[in-house]
Amino acid sequence: MSSNVETGLAARATLAYWACQLLGWGLSMFGQLSGAVSTLDQPLSTLAAEIGTLNLLGLLFTHWLRLAMKRYRWHQLTLSRLLLRMVLVSAAMAIPLAVLMHFMTVAPLWSGPIEQIEKLPATVRWLASVDPLVLRAVNWSVVFFLWMVLYLCITSVRDRRLVELHQSELRRALQTAELRVLKSQLNPHFLFNSLNSVRALIADDPVAAQRAVTQLARTLRYTLRSGQEELVSLERELEIVEDYLELESLRLGERLRIERQVAVPSDHARVPVMLLQTVVENAIKHGIAELPEGGVLSIRAELRDQTLIVEIQNPRPAVPVASMNEGVGLKNAAERLNLLFGKDAGLQLDLSSPTLAVARIRIPQTS
Repeated sequence: MSSNVETGLAARATLAYWACQLLGWGLSMFGQLSGAVSTLDQPLSTLAAEIGTLNLLGLLFTHWLRLAMKRYRWHQLTLSRLLLRMVLVSAAMAIPLAVLMHFMTVAPLWSGPIEQIEKLPATVRWLASVDPLVLRAVNWSVVFFLWMVLYLCITSVRDRRLVELHQSELRRALQTAELRVLKSQLNPHFLFNSLNSVRALIADDPVAAQRAVTQLARTLRYTLRSGQEELVSLERELEIVEDYLELESLRLGERLRIERQVAVPSDHARVPVMLLQTVVENAIKHGIAELPEGGVLSIRAELRDQTLIVEIQNPRPAVPVASMNEGVGLKNAAERLNLLFGKDAGLQLDLSSPTLAVARIRIPQTS
């Protein structure tokens, strides 16, 4: 995750913390003041000053507690050690407030007269009967303990989301790196084959060589731009395939025959850059170029249920070339599809026929 993102998240977390602090202790002050006004016969200014002082100290204590929890990494403690520390710290912070409250006019607010003490649960009634100061300390301890529980729950959820976000950023960075590596493996292979085709034409047919150089330049420009984009229109990809086929036709002559059936609005369908060119190159290199009589390269494309289906079919030698099953190009193309579209996309090479190879590509299309 970038430092700017982390800084922004930290700033928002701090802002949210102070908003919750002020809101929580503000509501506590309002609730206590409402109770004091209805039960105690004291001037409003006196009650507001005393209750405001108590809640301000509570805010300062809990802020100090937050700093200590972060510094000593309470979130890494075991549950038993964490609970023990929470009980001890809540009691330690409650005692000063209970003692201070003892000298205030709002002292009965959290202890009350004897008739109210009788209504308390038996588990704490004996504490109140010993001294109202103890009951006030218990009440403040409960407040601080609940504050810690709430704070730890919120920060736990936040930390988990930060970890998930960080992992997502790492996966995205890894995916981008993998895609770049895959494309860097594809491009040199294509370049060397094309240069060999142009070189073979220079002496025999300069005009054809000049036209081939133009097509190669257009192809290389497209290939270089592929480093900045992952998806292109089917129309653009088919144009680069046409340039490649023109180059190969100059080398193979009548041995290479092409059939096209594209029943797709090619300017809208999206495909990974250099994908079709890679599959077509594989079909010619391991299929048609290995046959003395050559063969027909068939390219079909159609849209089925918002999924682009492309089939590239070519004849192949009866005794398959070993590298056909192990070609790096097709494996990389399949990996790219998986990285970009997930399990809904795929590339399968069907070699069930002894003399025919069919590459089937499936690419989901978003509306």
